[in-house]
Amino acid sequence: MIHSQTNLPAGRAKLASVIRSAGDVVCIDDAATAMNLSRTEAAKALSRWAKQGWLRRVGKGTYVPVSLDMLTAAHVVDDAWILVPALFAPAYIAGRTAAEYWGLTEQIFRDILIFTAQTVRKKTVETGGTFFSLKHISEKMIFGTKTVWRGTSKVFVSDPHRTIIDMLDDPTIGGGIRHVADCFANYVQRPDFTPAKLIAYGDRRGNGAVFKRLGFLAEHHPDAAILANLCKDRLTKGHAKLDPTLTSPRLVTRWRLRIPDNWRKGPPP
Repeated sequence: MIHSQTNLPAGRAKLASVIRSAGDVVCIDDAATAMNLSRTEAAKALSRWAKQGWLRRVGKGTYVPVSLDMLTAAHVVDDAWILVPALFAPAYIAGRTAAEYWGLTEQIFRDILIFTAQTVRKKTVETGGTFFSLKHISEKMIFGTKTVWRGTSKVFVSDPHRTIIDMLDDPTIGGGIRHVADCFANYVQRPDFTPAKLIAYGDRRGNGAVFKRLGFLAEHHPDAAILANLCKDRLTKGHAKLDPTLTSPRLVTRWRLRIPDNWRKGPPP
């Protein structure tokens, strides 16, 4: 938090007022409002401060304070989540990153996985020393999220149920089906395990392969028998692969699902 201090040079006082108003991430509109300038003038001011080393540009028209100890206080950004709404909104943190957040896995991943309704030109973006892995999703498919406040930034993250459905829709965003199966096993043991919500999210997601994968995993968990039965009622025609990236020669006819040889008896130990 930046506290007011008298006798600052005019330029530094303006920068301090902008950061006090904007919070952790500074955009052109924030600067324009704080200084009562046009967007063009505000953009020029932010660019100038970046060149002087006070701000670091992290996206188009988007900056974070670098170090303000010569202004009023130190202000160092060490939480990359605060960049998500500024750079990728409408968006939410998903997949393996959300699984880590909800305690579904103990694995730590290097990147932050983002589902965004923006056009994705690069699947991986590096900014501020952090790698963001991006996947496009239509805005109408953004649902099942929770709000997490990081500093002054309002960040959306998929709830545990949506996290499982997203990873079953595309196992690669969950770190591969083996890791997804581990996350699912942990999810089943949670007090908020809710088969009906999983089914509702799967229906809304609209990918029949989700229920084939979900039913296959559920039938190997005694506590998920109801879930397996609900999935059977939603099987679509045709065969899906447990993980599209794996060679899957064996067909489990009851789930219309092709699996690798080492999955014959369920998830490998």
